[in-house]
Amino acid sequence: MTQGKKIRIRVRSSLSTYVGDLLIPPMRNRISDVLNDESVLFINLTNVTINDTDHADFVALNKNMIESVTQLD
Repeated sequence: MTQGKKIRIRVRSSLSTYVGDLLIPPMRNRISDVLNDESVLFINLTNVTINDTDHADFVALNKNMIESVTQLD
């Protein structure tokens, strides 16, 4: 079983908007902890809606392409 806290977020890039679930690992408390972790280049989202029309079970987003992140929960 995966441990951690699942948070619903909206991620905007220059080309698309993604709404999905981000897993915050047990040793982290906030979305910013995940985003500021320099050892990880991508964030992984599950149960993702892309541009309000398309659906994907999983998307890996390069953190350098992210313009904004909003927590929805």
